[in-house]
Amino acid sequence: MNKHITNTISMRFGKFASHQFSPAIQSFINKAYVGLLGLDMSEFRDPATYPTLNALFTRGFEIPRVIDQSKDTVISPADSLITAFGEIKEDRLFQIKGMEYSFCEMLNGFLKTNLSRVKNGSFINFYLSPKDYHRYHAPTDMTVSRLIYIPAKLYPVNMRYLKNKLNLFIENERVMLECTDSRGKIFYMVFVGALNVGQMTINFEPRVQTNAKAMKPMIFDYNNLQLSKGDEIGTFKMGSTVLMLFEKGFGKIATRLNQKIKFGEIAMKL
Repeated sequence: MNKHITNTISMRFGKFASHQFSPAIQSFINKAYVGLLGLDMSEFRDPATYPTLNALFTRGFEIPRVIDQSKDTVISPADSLITAFGEIKEDRLFQIKGMEYSFCEMLNGFLKTNLSRVKNGSFINFYLSPKDYHRYHAPTDMTVSRLIYIPAKLYPVNMRYLKNKLNLFIENERVMLECTDSRGKIFYMVFVGALNVGQMTINFEPRVQTNAKAMKPMIFDYNNLQLSKGDEIGTFKMGSTVLMLFEKGFGKIATRLNQKIKFGEIAMKL
């Protein structure tokens, strides 16, 4: 199977973004990017200090983010925009209002064991724009039991494509985590690739190299892999989307449609 044109474009952009230009040129590129997109750099280093555009995309905090540590909340895993949320009807949920897809198809048959627990549950879509902080974190104390990597296309995931491209989240490359919280309740985190996302990284699984040579799905099972609320899980090398799917009765969604939400703020109350 040949790579889709979206993968080729993203690989080429990734090479540019990873190239280290001379300090003067790199400073110009970084500052131009910050100015063009209006990045808020108040929690980060001066843009000129990042050696590549990718380093700027994946910047870590210089000022630690304060997160909600309550035991009865789920926090946003990323700085993002809430593009859809609500109840899962059987196995159907919104890509965006008026555009549905099947989560069974999205999970591609690799996470069958607990899917029945998620039917009629709830979901939240977190969209990261190119100007957002690009790292994603554990939304609660959690145990990861399985990771699935699905190589696929890399269509854009912005609002225009969400409204017009049917089954976007099913067709795009994705990394999926099957998790349980401290109560033993099931939830899934799905990290969706997008155009110009040269790579998605998972800190605890370096064998996953997205938009690379892998052409077949990869499956990794874990025994007692635990993450604490707020722990960094990984990084998008450009803006993209995190989907969260929860089993029925997991909690009450505490967000609004088109709400800007930051990593560490409350997304759900238990």
